[in-house]
Amino acid sequence: MSETETPRVKISCRNVWKIFGHDPQNTLNLIQNGMTKEEILEQTGHIIAVRDISFDVNEGEIFVIMGLSGSGKSTIIRCLNRLIDPTSGQIFIDDVDLATMNETEIRMTRRHQISMVFQQFALFPHRSVIDNVAYGLEVQGIPKAERRERAWEVLNMVGLKGWENYHTYELSGGMQQRVGLARALAVDPEILLMDEAFSALDPLIRRQMQDEFLNLLTQVHKTIIFITHDLSEALKMGERVAIMKDGLIVQLGSPEEIVIGPADDYVTEFVRDVPRSKVVPVRNIMKDPAVTLYSWQGPKVAVHEMRQNDVQYAFILDPGRRLRGVITRDEAKQAIKDGITRLSKLVKGNALQIGPNQPIEEVIPLAATSDNPVAVIDEDERLIGEILRTELLLGMTREDNGNDTKQ
Repeated sequence: MSETETPRVKISCRNVWKIFGHDPQNTLNLIQNGMTKEEILEQTGHIIAVRDISFDVNEGEIFVIMGLSGSGKSTIIRCLNRLIDPTSGQIFIDDVDLATMNETEIRMTRRHQISMVFQQFALFPHRSVIDNVAYGLEVQGIPKAERRERAWEVLNMVGLKGWENYHTYELSGGMQQRVGLARALAVDPEILLMDEAFSALDPLIRRQMQDEFLNLLTQVHKTIIFITHDLSEALKMGERVAIMKDGLIVQLGSPEEIVIGPADDYVTEFVRDVPRSKVVPVRNIMKDPAVTLYSWQGPKVAVHEMRQNDVQYAFILDPGRRLRGVITRDEAKQAIKDGITRLSKLVKGNALQIGPNQPIEEVIPLAATSDNPVAVIDEDERLIGEILRTELLLGMTREDNGNDTKQ
């Protein structure tokens, strides 16, 4: 999708409440009449798990709901596929209100459109790995040969080729989670709900699974709602993050927005120890390139332009403004002595480069390898900016929020 296209809303929650107890509707009336959550619990024993939640999730987005135990995050994800029914409010999938679906329709939606990955792997120990993965297809009535072929394809995709005939209890925790993920992907759902999917894993395996999952999403186009209690995981995984507390969303925004501009003291405390370089994108600190030249120009022009702009380097572009390399002033001077007349003869593809949406921390190892600046390029390899070491240091340490966003 281009930046000018309007995202298509895949999931929409509108004023969703969930109250646990014998008379939730009457309890909702008490709330609307001003009774507090604490008074409700004390006087009626009802638990208000989700309070007036509204949000949209765009097609193909990774939307993270983050909160501590009891915040309501797992309740809301179970409302999204009607494992539990909301007390009030509406949930739409592709503009269809889930509340209007009968049992058969909601069951078909779960089988074909929405898959869920749980914290506990929920695998069948008496079945082989490949039969675990094929289970959803079996429920759909897919013939055995076809479902096993699809299961094998997905196992290969998640890195479990060769393990298809083992039993799940013979696998490590990380491998079992891959089986759970493969089972969800095998039915080719449009929406993937992941409830603390990596929380049961050891920290190292958890980080590996996060990286592998994000890489996997470059191969499969899914809308993801990812539940976690871990802020670092939320900031790493989410395009947008909703932070919940006591059944409410207290802040919803990009990782960058949440870290730079926490909405209240609760969020501030969460993000206090998050390194800014992990979430602030490169575009916030990039500058316009000091000198750009085209490959058909000569080294004399290069020396002149670098001298005029008081820099020691210049970026070399092709006719489509795609980056082809970097030349230093000394290299240009030597080229003049050698009788070289076109910069294309000097292009070596030696430019250090990064995308504008990458976090600042990913620039650091690049900047450490060369005295030249790091080029910022778009998805078509066109040069759009450069990162200077001074700006890199400022971007890592700057505390003035008003200076953080590049206008």
